[in-house]
Amino acid sequence: MLNRRHLRIKALQILYAFFQTEGAEFHKSETELMKSLDKMYELYLYFLLIFEELHDFAAYRIEDRKEKTRATEDDLNPKFVNNRIITLLRTNEELRGKSETNRVDWRSAEKNNLIKKLFKSVVDSELYQDYMDSEEDSFEHDLTFISDLFRTDIANFALLHDFFEDDNVYWIDDIDLVCSMVLKTFRTFNEESDQYAPILTLYKDEMDEKDFIKTLTRSVVSDDNENSELIDRLTKNWDIERIAKMDVILLKMALTELKEFSSIPKKVTLNEYIEISKFYSTPQSKVFINGVLDKAV
Repeated sequence: MLNRRHLRIKALQILYAFFQTEGAEFHKSETELMKSLDKMYELYLYFLLIFEELHDFAAYRIEDRKEKTRATEDDLNPKFVNNRIITLLRTNEELRGKSETNRVDWRSAEKNNLIKKLFKSVVDSELYQDYMDSEEDSFEHDLTFISDLFRTDIANFALLHDFFEDDNVYWIDDIDLVCSMVLKTFRTFNEESDQYAPILTLYKDEMDEKDFIKTLTRSVVSDDNENSELIDRLTKNWDIERIAKMDVILLKMALTELKEFSSIPKKVTLNEYIEISKFYSTPQSKVFINGVLDKAV
């Protein structure tokens, strides 16, 4: 599920676009922000539904090879088709319901072709071959295989990334978090799990998290002049026009959070924005932002 750092990153992306676009209307940016959060759950559902598609390709291949006069034991091996984790995902009532509600599925020629290529990649992988050759038959063995397969062969499949990036511009930044949600979902399953086993929600506390991100983004925009003046004072030896735009927005977000969210320890706020700067700004940004925020505190 979403954590506060990812909410901050989502806010950063929207605020950066807002401040870079002349004449932008904030209510439209906020709508886009909340939409991008909801779309993350669709990405999670897409990943979970992949396993049913892979199962169907595997089952079809077995049926097709039964027609061969000299079908080998390997050709007819149902181990992947009968994997316990895949079975739990295929029969999961909550996954089915949420997929229908969000209109998420792999039913189109383009999507089917993509899954076909993924299936070939999976079948050709050493991990798959080792699993199929193993005589071990247990829930833990199935769980370990599916987790490893997802981590190495599915989550990193380049064509899948291309598809998601074309579908939603924000999804590439969301993939790491969503993949961790998928792996966590696997770990919630056990030998007693059935079709009613719950899958994850997007929010730990939906009202609280939505209030956090809305208050943060709205306050950054409404307090823009005040924050700009404060940054100007705190960086009096710097030309604010020459400071990286991303650094300025990160500083505005951090200053706003320090003022608006007294329940969040100051050290946590500082560390969060310093960490985010490592991935979204220049190599020197973390030192610069750390210095300015220390002065601000």
